[in-house]
Amino acid sequence: MKTIGLIGGMSWESTVTYYQIVNRLVQERLGGFHSAKCILHSVDFHEIEACQRAGDWERSGELLAEAARGLERAGADCVLICTNTMHKVADAVQAATSLPLLHIAELTADELEAAGVSTVGLLGTRYTMEQDFYTRKLVERGITVLIPEEDGRAFVNRVIFDELCLGTVSESSRRAFAAIIGGLTARGAQGVILGCTEIGLLVRPGDTSARLFDTTEIHARRAALYALGEAVPRDGGE
Repeated sequence: MKTIGLIGGMSWESTVTYYQIVNRLVQERLGGFHSAKCILHSVDFHEIEACQRAGDWERSGELLAEAARGLERAGADCVLICTNTMHKVADAVQAATSLPLLHIAELTADELEAAGVSTVGLLGTRYTMEQDFYTRKLVERGITVLIPEEDGRAFVNRVIFDELCLGTVSESSRRAFAAIIGGLTARGAQGVILGCTEIGLLVRPGDTSARLFDTTEIHARRAALYALGEAVPRDGGE
């Protein structure tokens, strides 16, 4: 079994979900007392979020690159950035080590293609929805990406940072997210990407009739399969 290197803590609320998913899948596949081999570098999200607000992506890239180098020294066989937004600096992280980086947007595009989805809605932080570092990966694969209108984007971003990253799950926010998802579906989305690793803490499949693609679940599951030799990352590697 390969060892999974996790760069987490952004926020730690969703990093918990990563740990649960990779271990549950390994146990399901191998049975008995088996669990995943993984190494976690959990950053202080305060530092990363401050860099985001200041637009200092170079500094945040340096922080995550150093985390990746530490994971490689500790024996990891691959690296995951356990957040969608910080894939803004994925190239810097990839360049810092010889390890394959399992890119969350690439793996999500794989899932969309397998599901026959060519037009998809995207929910995430403002950075993920409005900048092209994430959507570009989907568009390059022939997938049309829809995002909420301005007020919807502002609401989604606020809930992520002011509620979900702080462990608050609100029923009113759940209903509002369901309405935003409905709006994307009405505009032609065949499915909706939960493109922030915390959104799955709030929105469940039963909350909407739309087909949901939870990036936390996709990323963690594909990492576990890679560790078991059942999948190969798109961005290099064995």
